[in-house]
Amino acid sequence: MATAGKAALREQLLAARRSVPDDVRAAEARALAEHLESVVDEGSVVCAYVPVGAEPGSLGLLDLLLRRAGRLLLPIARTEADGTPLPLRWAEYRPGQLVAARFGLLEPAEPWLSASAPADANLVLVPALAVDRHGVRLGRGRGFYDRSLVHRNPQAPLVAVVRDEELVDELPADPHDVAMTHALTPRHGLIALDATRESSRGNGGSST
Repeated sequence: MATAGKAALREQLLAARRSVPDDVRAAEARALAEHLESVVDEGSVVCAYVPVGAEPGSLGLLDLLLRRAGRLLLPIARTEADGTPLPLRWAEYRPGQLVAARFGLLEPAEPWLSASAPADANLVLVPALAVDRHGVRLGRGRGFYDRSLVHRNPQAPLVAVVRDEELVDELPADPHDVAMTHALTPRHGLIALDATRESSRGNGGSST
């Protein structure tokens, strides 16, 4: 997969996700929730995201995280007037109070926290189309997370949530890519990644 362009890879992976039957997607979401229940510490702070479309996960998974952790932060995506992505802001998850937002997303209503909120998180779950075994993550190409993860707690695991087939041997990487420390898949649960080759790349960027 490393030889193909990122745009082509995104199209391929999105098409594969759209072909997954609803019952399979629901079973995978339940499996992800079961794995996370044993990973998340009580009373911790977790950064997560609202899965949309064919993304792995569910609102039920967010409810579980909130019950287990006690504090769950979700991202707020905004851009400059010219469309340049801003670092994500964050807000507390309250069940039943998500509102429609840009890019087809759901997000918490105001009040919002600052971009530095991930510094308090013990665990950060990151959406991904794929991740490789060296921690390279393929996102949707807008750049929100690479701009935002520089604010994370450096001790907090960065976990790319993907389907089993989306954990691959190698992906194309850019110098600004922030390396993931772990992957979470329905079948295998939490998998540590060898991010040492990519550790110098987490200094912010603009394309994934």
